[in-house]
Amino acid sequence: MKTTSVRHQVLPSWHWLLAGIVALACHGAAHAAATEVLRVGDQRQGTRGILEASGLLKDLPYRIEWSDFPAAQPLGEALNAGVIDTGALGDAPLIFALAAGARARAVSASKLQSEGLAVVANANSPITDVASLKGRRIATTRGSIGHFLVIVALQKAGLKTSDVNLVFLNPSDAKAALSAGAVDAWSTWDPYVAIEELHDHAKVIVNAVGLRDSYTYQAATDDAIRNKHAILADFLQRWAQAQRWALLHPEQVAEAQARITGLPKEVLTYIYARAKLHPVPIDAEVIRAQQRTADVYEGAGVIPRHLDVGPSFDTSFKLK
Repeated sequence: MKTTSVRHQVLPSWHWLLAGIVALACHGAAHAAATEVLRVGDQRQGTRGILEASGLLKDLPYRIEWSDFPAAQPLGEALNAGVIDTGALGDAPLIFALAAGARARAVSASKLQSEGLAVVANANSPITDVASLKGRRIATTRGSIGHFLVIVALQKAGLKTSDVNLVFLNPSDAKAALSAGAVDAWSTWDPYVAIEELHDHAKVIVNAVGLRDSYTYQAATDDAIRNKHAILADFLQRWAQAQRWALLHPEQVAEAQARITGLPKEVLTYIYARAKLHPVPIDAEVIRAQQRTADVYEGAGVIPRHLDVGPSFDTSFKLK
């Protein structure tokens, strides 16, 4: 009887030890899942700022590693290199990245108004319209939406890109060149356009209204689409919700962005109020608009071959 009694006392202790090991293993597995990482590329923390202001970065079931870029071109290069899993970039930079061989696809789309994409010149410049850009030096970032705007604005005015001198610079160098008079105009996008207008009193020579359908995309690498589909889908839903929230709270978004970027709040409020950024489903019209952009680039010799944009969209991430 004593032996039986001892056995009954020993067995429960092993039972609890085993249960503890199993629980620890389960906790470890859950922790591993919770620390799955999504590497997200951003431009001047525009995506992150809206997500943080809306509170939609709380209680993430995964971890985000943010990388910030000054423009879309280096972000596209990072996608191509697999340094990031996903990132936001405009329609023209996405085409440029795809033409360069990026193994990535657009996984969500957003639409915005076009006033924040413009060719600007110094306040005292003699340039008054697109026709007076002939023979001038125009700074822009190669493969950017600013580059696209120059091409289509010149075409509408009956000019060719060979009628101007395009100077390819990153935004900070372009701004310095315009201020110093080393270039005559700068084709760029917000926040740079807004800063030029509000702080440097630059004049807008032409903006993109009527010249393009303004879409921006969240693009993701093929590897991320395949191997991180669930957390990428969650991130895209949060991003869509954050954009809808920002439409109703431009001042709060501007406040949060001002803390993150150091840009003046009044500039950021101006940007968000006029952009009206909102999510849209990837549909036939979005794809047609992207094809038109690709065709413009092809016609101007910016990309070396015809690009069929259809396969560069992934419609498996449904907008809710």
